[in-house]
Amino acid sequence: MNLDEAYSNAAYIPGGAEYPARWEAAARAFCEEAACELDLRYGEGPRMVFDLFHPDRLAKGLVVFVHGGYWMEGDKSYWSHLAAGPVAQGWAVAIPSYDLCPDIRISGITLQVEAAIATAAARIPGPIRLVGHSAGGHLVARMACADLAPLWRSRVEQIVPISPVAELGPLMQTTMNQTLRISREEAMFESPLRLDSVGLPVTVWVGAEERPVFLDQARWLADAWGVERVVAPGRHHFDVIEDLSDPESSLVATLLGH
Repeated sequence: MNLDEAYSNAAYIPGGAEYPARWEAAARAFCEEAACELDLRYGEGPRMVFDLFHPDRLAKGLVVFVHGGYWMEGDKSYWSHLAAGPVAQGWAVAIPSYDLCPDIRISGITLQVEAAIATAAARIPGPIRLVGHSAGGHLVARMACADLAPLWRSRVEQIVPISPVAELGPLMQTTMNQTLRISREEAMFESPLRLDSVGLPVTVWVGAEERPVFLDQARWLADAWGVERVVAPGRHHFDVIEDLSDPESSLVATLLGH
């Protein structure tokens, strides 16, 4: 199998190349109307910032959304609109950026996300819910792994990895690895599939119309950890996250425990 092709999404989604511009426009429009604090620092690096979106009442708790892009593309500014669903349900939402490969290793991004959540959690009391997409799905799953011990983890009540890359090994056989630089050691110690979970509630979410490798990755993680897997009908890799903007969606209900 050609793994470059297997892990390629845009070429297999109608209008796939148009999605980034759509996301950016939707995010900008939401920011213009939302109660938000932008570019809050969680570290010294220029990308170590997050946006924090507030509900119109005392927040029930904190949701953190971690974006995808194969750890080498994107930033928080494309995803602001995905805060709409939880915010409408009374939750604050933090969306961090993080350094990108090859300037950092994936293991370093894991630690940055841990730090971003810690900083946001210090601002917003109450329970925490984590959700991430694709590479972001990997990163929020990492937060449930036993090798990490963040102080805020006792507050986490749900983690939803959406279309996660749970096993990094196959990516070593793609041309992306010229940028990602995944080694055998990093694949072993950064793949949630190969690590023990601490037993937090986790629901793995994936679109029914995704590339077969993403359906596989979602199934592998759910099976390895013994957690629920939801296959969203009619959804592909680029629109599987859109229901986060709908406060009445089943995805938001799963995330928030409604």
